[in-house]
Order: sequence, then structure tokens, then C-alpha cells
Amino acid sequence: MIQKKQKLVVAVTGASGALYAKILLDKLNRFKKQIQTLEVIFSETAKEVWEFELGNTDYDKLPFRLHNPDNLFAPSASGSAGFDTMIICPCTMGTLGRIASGISNDLITRSADVILKEMKQLILVTREMPLNLIHIRNMATVTEAGGIICPASPSFYNKPPNLEKALETVIDRVLNLAGFEIDSYKWGSE
Repeated sequence: MIQKKQKLVVAVTGASGALYAKILLDKLNRFKKQIQTLEVIFSETAKEVWEFELGNTDYDKLPFRLHNPDNLFAPSASGSAGFDTMIICPCTMGTLGRIASGISNDLITRSADVILKEMKQLILVTREMPLNLIHIRNMATVTEAGGIICPASPSFYNKPPNLEKALETVIDRVLNLAGFEIDSYKWGSE
């Protein structure tokens, strides 16, 4: 069976958890054969958090087409571009709230709005705790609109040897949800 190549947009917002974004983008770079198009959007705060948490500016060296969040002429701002999936990783509660409210004030929220209106797959890797009732209601609204809330909650039943391997369990799950064929730990497997 021949798998359709993905048209994918990834957004990185300013939530703590830049390592999640790095792991996701590194893995996507390894899955180029499964990707037709991959475009990446970094919020300005995401760049600052990346620099603070990871100690570098390697987001500038990514082998993907990068867009500024104020560029509403980027392909992902239009349904006619035909993107299949959008992953926001990590996703701030502010971004979640704007998406849930239908506020398209930048390329990230406009792209998410387009994905939902086109009935494509939106995956939000939320990074916050504890949650307040507004967060929970926004998650319900996005879920009811067809989005997937995928909290950045690592699993430990595969006994990850280090932090990066633990965080990888979240990214592997996100990639599985997005339809990528990856070799990852499955409960009950050897």
C-alpha cells in the first residue's frame, strides 16, 4: 500500500517545552520520505524560550520553510493550499484560547482556523498545569470542533533512560496521531 505524503504545518509557541519542538522537528526531518510539504511557524516568544531552554538559536538552521507569525500570505493561511495536518508544539493556553474563540490574529491561529474549517487534523500539544476551568472549556471547544488535545504528558512504562527519551514518548504519539509510520514503543509489545 502506497502511503499519501503529508502536507504539514508545525507551529511552535512560547510555552515552556522547547525540547518537545526540537524532538518533533528532528524526527520530522528523518521522515522526509513521508512528507510532501512541511512549513514551520515560530512565534517570537517561542524563539526566546528556545534560546533560554536549549541555549542556542538552531531554529534558524532548520531544513524546512520557516514563516514569521505575521505573514498572513503564507500558504497555510488559505484552505486552497490543502494542508492535511497542523501540529502546535508546544501550545500555550493563550494560543489554545484564541483558536477556541475563532480569533485569527496571526499565522498560527489563522492556520489552525483553516485546518479546522477544512476538516483536517489539528493537534495541540498543550503545556500547562494546573489547568483552570477556562483552559478546560477551551480544550472542550477545540475538541468539539475536531481538534485533538495531546497534553505533553510523557509515558514511563517503556522505562526511558533519560529526559529526552521520556519526551520522545509524547512526540511519537503525536506523530502516530498525525498518520506517520514510525517505529515506537507500543504497550504489550516486546
